[in-house]
Amino acid sequence: MLELFEVITHQKAEQHCRIKLIEIPGSSSFGQISLNLFPDFTLCYLMAPKKLQGLVAATITPMTQNGEINLSVIGQYVDYLVNEQGVKNVFVNGTTGEGLSLSVQERKQLAEEWVAKGKDKLDHIIIHVGALSLPESKGLAKHAAEIRADGIAVIAPSFFKQVNKNGLVAFLRDVASEAPDIPFYYYHIPPLTGIKICVEELLDGMKEQIPTFQGVKFSDKDLLDFGRCVKKNNQGQLVLLYGVDEQLLSALIMGADGAVGSTYNYLGRASNLLLEVFSNGDNILAQKYQFSIQEFLGFVIAQGFGVPQTKAVMTLVSGIPMGPPRLPLLSASEEFTAKVKDRLESVKNCPYS
Repeated sequence: MLELFEVITHQKAEQHCRIKLIEIPGSSSFGQISLNLFPDFTLCYLMAPKKLQGLVAATITPMTQNGEINLSVIGQYVDYLVNEQGVKNVFVNGTTGEGLSLSVQERKQLAEEWVAKGKDKLDHIIIHVGALSLPESKGLAKHAAEIRADGIAVIAPSFFKQVNKNGLVAFLRDVASEAPDIPFYYYHIPPLTGIKICVEELLDGMKEQIPTFQGVKFSDKDLLDFGRCVKKNNQGQLVLLYGVDEQLLSALIMGADGAVGSTYNYLGRASNLLLEVFSNGDNILAQKYQFSIQEFLGFVIAQGFGVPQTKAVMTLVSGIPMGPPRLPLLSASEEFTAKVKDRLESVKNCPYS
C-alpha cells in the first residue's frame, strides 16, 4: 500500500549479501523500513502513502436474516471486488454500509475484518468513523489507527443543524487528532446531513488545523462548489473524490481524482472502463459508457433506490448474501429484484466493451 519516496544509504555495501526486510511498526502512511545487510550497512527507505485515486467501493454491511452483522463473507467480498470488479479501494461503515445504524462494537468488528481480509489485496481501506457523539467518533478513529487502516473519514454530525464552519472544523479536528499518523478525509453529504457548508469554504485553513487532512468525499450534486474546490486545489495537494455515481464523468472532466460510490460494488468493471477511456482522452466513448450506466441507474432510481435495493442488487450480481437492511429500513421487494435483473444484463453486455 506504500510506494518508494526516498532512499538513503549509510556506509558501503559488500558486493554479495543477503537482504532481510524488517518493517518497523508505526504509521501505515509515513513510516520507515530498514534493510539490514551487514552490521556496517543499513539501507533505509522513507515511505510516502500511495495516493488514493480511481474507484472506491462504498461497502455494504452483510447481515444475517435476523439482523446481525455477517463477518463470515467479508473475505469473499474482498476477492469479488478485486477479481470481478477491478476495485481495490474501499470505504467502510459509510452510508451504504449503514454505519450510523450500527453499534460502536459492530463498527469496530467490521473495520477489523476488512483490514484483516484486505491486507495485501486492497490498496486503501478507509474507515468512516463519523458519529453524532464526539467521544464515540474519537474512539472509532483511535481504533482505526490501532488496526492500521489506511485512512479515516468523518461525516458532519447532523442532529443540530445550526452548525457553522468553526464548529464543524473543531469537531473534525478533535476526531482526527486521535489518528495522527493516518490520512483524514471529510465526508460531505448535505442531502442526508442537512449541513450545507460549502466545501470550498471549509478548505480555507483546514490543513493548518488538521495536519492529516488529505481530501474530501464529495457526495453532492453541487458541481459549482466541487469545481471551486478543484480550482483551490491547484497544487494537487488534496484528493477530491466524487460521490454521485451517475455524474462521474462530469466530475472527472472538472478534475476529480476518483470516486466513492455504492454502484462500484457491482458496476466497478464498467466504471473502470469509463475511467480508462477518459484517461486516454476519448471523451466520446467515455460519454457512451456514462450513458449506459445512467440508463440503469435512472431505472432503479425511479423504482425507489436506497440501501435495501443496493443490497438486493449486490446479492443478485455477486452471489454473496448481503441480507436485509437494519430497521427502520425494509428489504427490497421481490418485484424490484425481478425488474432489475434484465437491466443489469444490458450494462454488463454494453456494446462499447
